[in-house]
Amino acid sequence: MKPEEFFEALSKQGIELSATQKEQFATYFHELVETNKVMNLTSITAEDQVYLKHFYDSIVLGFVDEKLLHDELTLCDVGSGAGFPSLPLKIINPKLKITIVDSLNKRIKFLDGLVQKLHLDDVSLVHGRAEEVGKNPQFRESFDIVTARAVAAMNVLTEFCLPLVKIGGQFVAMKSEKAPEEVETAQYAIKTLGGEVKQQKSVELPNDAGIRNFIMVTKISKTPKKYPRKPGTPAKKPLVK
Repeated sequence: MKPEEFFEALSKQGIELSATQKEQFATYFHELVETNKVMNLTSITAEDQVYLKHFYDSIVLGFVDEKLLHDELTLCDVGSGAGFPSLPLKIINPKLKITIVDSLNKRIKFLDGLVQKLHLDDVSLVHGRAEEVGKNPQFRESFDIVTARAVAAMNVLTEFCLPLVKIGGQFVAMKSEKAPEEVETAQYAIKTLGGEVKQQKSVELPNDAGIRNFIMVTKISKTPKKYPRKPGTPAKKPLVK
């Protein structure tokens, strides 16, 4: 997916990019590839693949929840890595208020420089483990939408993300083809942490790039204070019956 194909694919979805937005994506690609030469940010570096598997794949989240494309929402991106999916969405919808959580400080430094070069406002970068950030009163139960892009198994991911979602808000997990089995395994964790699976949606990516599954969990009650557990515990001992 070359840049022109990317712009055309978005146009078909009713998203018309300005010259400034197109330039922001070009800058993003350049910074990602250049920094990747000295820091491992992604294994995907070919232009057509970055535009498809990083930029377009990130924006697909807005196809399944259109509020992300138009409304003023608070979005927390857990384990964002090089800024996916939150920063492509922020370029599309400048009204989004983004918080990115990542445990690796050098990635946070990359994102800080990138955000400045892209001239993006209302982007907060938080260096820390999701388990610690989820306990912090500044962030706990304060976001409209919390998302993560295939960071961990669903029952682990739920403990990272659901404590950050405000009641009535949503945790949206971006998953590959194995999503249905993961949801089944995660039902106990979702219920324990105050959530309920409201929808599951699948989107076929262009150019035979596969299926992106979205698991949409609504926060219906407060997360018990003991969650998330201390760093490392959710991954080692996922919540199961």
